[in-house]
Amino acid sequence: MLSPLISQQIYYRQGKTVKLVAIDFETANRNPNSACALGIVQIENNTIVHEEIFLIRPPSYQFEFTRIHGIIWADVAQAPTFKQVWTQISTRIETADALVAHNASFDRRVLYACCDLYQIPQPKQRFICTVALARERWNLYPTKLPDVCNYLNINLNHHQALSDARACAEIAIAAAV
Repeated sequence: MLSPLISQQIYYRQGKTVKLVAIDFETANRNPNSACALGIVQIENNTIVHEEIFLIRPPSYQFEFTRIHGIIWADVAQAPTFKQVWTQISTRIETADALVAHNASFDRRVLYACCDLYQIPQPKQRFICTVALARERWNLYPTKLPDVCNYLNINLNHHQALSDARACAEIAIAAAV
């Protein structure tokens, strides 16, 4: 059973289009402002309506997590900064009823750190964590993204930002039905 907060306030607003935006960041290193990729998937009334991926040039050329996501400095050296990406995604983020992410505290921390770095006001939307959703809706443990995707038969290319964001969107949709 979904919590009243999620089921009533997010998924089932009568007479209103419900807009969620699933996001997934990959980071270059341990600094939360080191976003090097962002997947974004827009959901309206439990249907995916838009998706895109951005490579992002982090503020430092130091890459520590290449072994996880495969991105190196050469891939992002000519990419836009988060500030430049923000101009393309801000309307989607700001008009969303909520943001969705797997282990949402990580993606929220990265989003806020990137906003702070470029003096962009932090989005006010609440976050829906698909880890918590999977535990609440299906009593699922463990709840790593590959585990939840396997349980729901969702295709996943883990640590590829768009694939991870799409998976979060599909988890949110599955939890709503």
